[in-house]
Amino acid sequence: MMKRLATDQLLRWKNRPQRKPMLIDGARQVGKSFLAEKLFGAAHFAAVHKMDFLAEPSLASIFDDGLDPKRIISNIELLRGARINLETDLVLFDEIGECPQAVTSLKYFAENLPRAFLCATGSNMGLLSAFPVGKTEMLELFPMCFEEFVMASGNQPLLAAFRARAGGRTAFDALWPLLLDHYFVGGMPEAVAAWFQGEGSPLERSRRVREIHRELLNGYQRDFGKYSGRERARHIESVFLDIPRQMSRVMDGSVRRYRFRDVVEKKKRYAELGGPISWLEKAKLASKCYQLEGRPTLPLNAMARENTFKLFLFDIGLLGSMLGMDYRDQQAQKLSHKGFIAENFVQNELRARVAYPTYSWATANAEIEFLHKGQDGGIIPVEVKSSSRTRARSLRSFVQRYSPEKTVKLIGAPGKTENDDPNLVWPLYHAQFLGEL
Repeated sequence: MMKRLATDQLLRWKNRPQRKPMLIDGARQVGKSFLAEKLFGAAHFAAVHKMDFLAEPSLASIFDDGLDPKRIISNIELLRGARINLETDLVLFDEIGECPQAVTSLKYFAENLPRAFLCATGSNMGLLSAFPVGKTEMLELFPMCFEEFVMASGNQPLLAAFRARAGGRTAFDALWPLLLDHYFVGGMPEAVAAWFQGEGSPLERSRRVREIHRELLNGYQRDFGKYSGRERARHIESVFLDIPRQMSRVMDGSVRRYRFRDVVEKKKRYAELGGPISWLEKAKLASKCYQLEGRPTLPLNAMARENTFKLFLFDIGLLGSMLGMDYRDQQAQKLSHKGFIAENFVQNELRARVAYPTYSWATANAEIEFLHKGQDGGIIPVEVKSSSRTRARSLRSFVQRYSPEKTVKLIGAPGKTENDDPNLVWPLYHAQFLGEL
């Protein structure tokens, strides 16, 4: 059974004497229900009482007598024919966004029954028109990051080496092929399970992974129509399917900022496309990296402009699928795509493990893929190179202009891992450790 790092946050929530309801948010099919019910609930509670509002719309009847938490618990007991022990059992509201009353009830559980273990999962929560702000604890679940991908491989020595940030050629030669596998498979749990638990050769398993990717992409496109009007759904779909083309526009290997022309016919400004882009971001299917100009100063978000950004896809495997890349393409790493795939990988690692939103920097002829705020308050430029090449013209330009105290290059080679060096060179798969600087 694949494990998720988010289980640790759920355990901290469980161990508090009193708690707000826990809401697990994230894109569809990233494993929210499995995390709550199987990895967390089954392992740490005497019983799990699951109410799936998508599979059983009639469950909304438990709120017909009002929103008093004790009455709701009583109604669940009557409906399921089982007692609920509030000291030992987990109550799970699955797909809570399908039932507005269930969403509203979270406020009353937080205020009137804080000892209850109530967990809820939902997709597209950012699209809801009403939400009990401040009455839940939020956990945002993403596709599996690289550390979780290594965990799923079952290779414990390799996982230990990754967590210890082992340097050298031996560790790199073991981890780099796994990163290339991650580029192909991505982090959607069903695809990861098919890769590590499926039968057959890598090529045979890769075909099943791509089938899963196609099914997921078709499902997301169906959601566009379900959660928005017909015309708006067409615009959302156009923006979504255009993300790979946008990312292929690179300068010196770096993804360029988003262009609004040629995405939707007769629409060429942020004012006209901002809605569909925002929809995708709220649905957790895309993420922005704001592009800054001039001398970066803190806070970085004060320098960001809403219409100046790069747009990335939420899962690296789905990106490759949309590009029509097969397993051998990813392993060969000879395509022009490899640069922006590496950049999308780093964006997803930062979003899941470090900080969001993310920021980049650009002038007329130089771009730095990411700017990271260090723990000492300094701004650290982060250059991303998919190959072993360490020469970085854009980074050199940034250093000459602003003299940062520390720089980082993420490259397709072992690099150097000594943290006392102000000019760090790390392998790409160490992107999540930027949060320690």
